[in-house]
Amino acid sequence: MSTSSVDRAAGPASQPVPDESRWPGLATPPHSPLRARAAEALFRRAVKNIDLRVTFPDGTVLGAGGPESPEMRIHRPAAFFHRLGADAKIGFGESYMVGDWTAEDLAGVLTPFAEKLATVVPPFLQRFRRFAERVQPSAEENTIEGSRSNIHRHYDLSNDLFSAFLDESMMYSSALFGPGDTLTQAQHRKLDSVLDYAGVREGSEVLEIGTGWGELSIRAASRGAKVTSLTISQEQKVLADARIAEAGFSDRIDVQLCDYRNATGQFDAVVSVEMIEAVGQSYWPTFFATIGKRLNPGGRFGLQAITMDHDRMLAAAKSYTWIHKYIFPGGIIPSVQAIEDGMRDNTRLKLAGMREFGQDYARTLKLWGERFHQRWDDIRGFGFDDVFHRMWEFYLAYSEAGFRSGHIKVHQFGFADPR
Repeated sequence: MSTSSVDRAAGPASQPVPDESRWPGLATPPHSPLRARAAEALFRRAVKNIDLRVTFPDGTVLGAGGPESPEMRIHRPAAFFHRLGADAKIGFGESYMVGDWTAEDLAGVLTPFAEKLATVVPPFLQRFRRFAERVQPSAEENTIEGSRSNIHRHYDLSNDLFSAFLDESMMYSSALFGPGDTLTQAQHRKLDSVLDYAGVREGSEVLEIGTGWGELSIRAASRGAKVTSLTISQEQKVLADARIAEAGFSDRIDVQLCDYRNATGQFDAVVSVEMIEAVGQSYWPTFFATIGKRLNPGGRFGLQAITMDHDRMLAAAKSYTWIHKYIFPGGIIPSVQAIEDGMRDNTRLKLAGMREFGQDYARTLKLWGERFHQRWDDIRGFGFDDVFHRMWEFYLAYSEAGFRSGHIKVHQFGFADPR
């Protein structure tokens, strides 16, 4: 097969054609024969011992998988390798978005890649990565204005979109499953766990950083707490206020369009569920210090966070990936060590409890992915095209694979002020 000429294979019949006004530059793959050949050599080396099958239009099959293993079908090899050669961390996902490759079991294909992520690039080449890899653009830095723009690009896409594939709790974070739980029951179990870590009870004054669509605030108010909840997403505030009113807690919950850095007041408890990933490493000290300042003496903090190993976090800190470009601009996943160090260095609080449940996140994402697929005709009606469809398929499956492989995890933490 040739990686420097135009592919003869037309690709799958369902191949989306990117609208240039929505997806500028995506339809035409970059052209760099030298980089493409290097990418092909690395890809062949990477899949040689991976438990999957990689098939090509000319009948070539790569990988160590048997007939029952997940299959990655590459329809346009030249375009695929040119995209990988230009920027592997972005090109792999973009190739899926435009149909250069497909998979019936997308998470099944991506999981072994995630398991081998640290060894895909040979050690002798890893020393050159910092010279070749793109870094996150300064425009996506999480200043107050930058954070608002970054959040708008994801969470303000459409409340209808999120309502279509989330369960009735509207929680967009990992559930915590118990025996026989539905997804909604598992989401409530998760919320109760965070609230327990924060010591929320009758009469508690609670600050929530990151409203979502209001379910944690509703759950806290149902315990008899009063909640001030902060969001910088206008769309989320609109729906959260409506859901809070429907639940009958408008007198106990105040949702504010306010960056955490502008928070005021004193509280018995602070809670935050999967918001820290959007803070940015440079702003972690400010985030942790804000929590310490806002808590009354003896107060508690309940946190849920996606995490990764500390060495991987350090290696990925400046990288600009497909997830940054298309899903979560400005994001970085912290490590457990970074959270513990940040709390120690910027607050009086001490770690009082912690749990990890990454496989529950893989299960949550699988359920979201299934519902997204089932509801696609409805979602398309909200103004989203086929490229968006494949982009979100890839995002949900890529995330599921990360948790299934253990490359990323999710933790809950309880911190307490000993005063």
